[in-house]
Amino acid sequence: MAKRWLAVLGALTLGGPATAQQPQPAAMLLKPAGVFDAVDGEVHPGWQVLVRGERIVAVGPNLAAPADTIVIPLEGDTLMPGMIEGHAHLFLHPYNEASWDDQVLHEPVALRTARAVAQARATLHAGFTSLRDLGTEGAGYADVGLKAAIDQGIVEGPRLQVATRAIVALGAYGPKGFEPGIAVPQGAEEVSGAEQMVAAVRRQIAAGADWIKLYADYRWRPGEESRATLSLEEIKAAVAAAHDAGRPVAVHAATAEGMRRAIEAGVDTIEHGYGGTPAIFAAMAARKIALCPTLAASDATSRYRGWNGQEPAPAAVLANRESFRRALRAGVPICMGGDVGVYAHGENAREMVLLAAAGMRSADVLMAATSGNARWSGQAARLGAIKPGLIADLVAVAGDPARDIQAVRAVRFVMQGGKVVPLEPPR
Repeated sequence: MAKRWLAVLGALTLGGPATAQQPQPAAMLLKPAGVFDAVDGEVHPGWQVLVRGERIVAVGPNLAAPADTIVIPLEGDTLMPGMIEGHAHLFLHPYNEASWDDQVLHEPVALRTARAVAQARATLHAGFTSLRDLGTEGAGYADVGLKAAIDQGIVEGPRLQVATRAIVALGAYGPKGFEPGIAVPQGAEEVSGAEQMVAAVRRQIAAGADWIKLYADYRWRPGEESRATLSLEEIKAAVAAAHDAGRPVAVHAATAEGMRRAIEAGVDTIEHGYGGTPAIFAAMAARKIALCPTLAASDATSRYRGWNGQEPAPAAVLANRESFRRALRAGVPICMGGDVGVYAHGENAREMVLLAAAGMRSADVLMAATSGNARWSGQAARLGAIKPGLIADLVAVAGDPARDIQAVRAVRFVMQGGKVVPLEPPR
């Protein structure tokens, strides 16, 4: 697909700025088979999109365009907003390649950063033009540097919102299993008490965190069930400090008690939510707290343990599906985020396919991955929909994803900030 445009678009591709001999045209007119409206969930046949610079300037049928406009035909394709990954870890790679412990303890940060660069590129080429990274898992503040490299055009990747180190209760995270009393590098920043929590929040924000990520519950020892770890007072202190600084708060919570504390504290999103009850999800819906179900994470880890994908699924997968369905029935806003890094970056659409298989309408999945994620991440004024004035982050996929969500795996065209991303492999 990309080869059709490289000769024509020249300087319009990412990494190819205009020169005096190669000026940018006034506009580009994209002519797909239809345009997905991320506000009403409908595909509008025959609609076109006019882009000038980094912005969308017009949307609709039979658009008039200036004489020097480049016309990009996208026959048979549906044009949609660039997808937004809501829960990823660019500094992790699939656990069947290396365990989480080995990645945190044995892989140098330079190696992890180099891999993250490649994984960011794969994510962008899969049609995800923005991404919320929820913790470097032992790689410190390397995500802040990666975000800067992408913003400066040094490397390709989605627009990043980063959470840096994440925050956990003292003693509750990992790696574990070593001689007691020996200081072992941890996958997140440890705190104990509200005062330490506030200091950690402020330290991470000062270092570049766009989001604060907390672990409301976890396993105190390997093999144990998850339990609430951070107190209500600690979570409230984190939320107050983060919100004072204009930063939202995402909370890992897999137990009903962890979720209850997070809701009462006023967090912005809850990740996983496996133990959510009808009452818990009703409270989330009432407060408009979004849930990232991360169905793909439990699916992937179960496959690594030997599941072949056939039904009946393992207990963890079934529990994850049922908690998601309870959230849907309660009207909880759904964040599309799969915990990518547990499985391969670039396969982000795996979560979308599983959400649809678990009962979410394909059009609703698309809205969750575009306008919904833009809303939960505070970016709706600039991203997540195809409307005049918004940034031209656009993706074309083969077929109609509002009817068959599998179409999002067939990415044919990617535009980020009004520049076409060449989808050929690196040379």
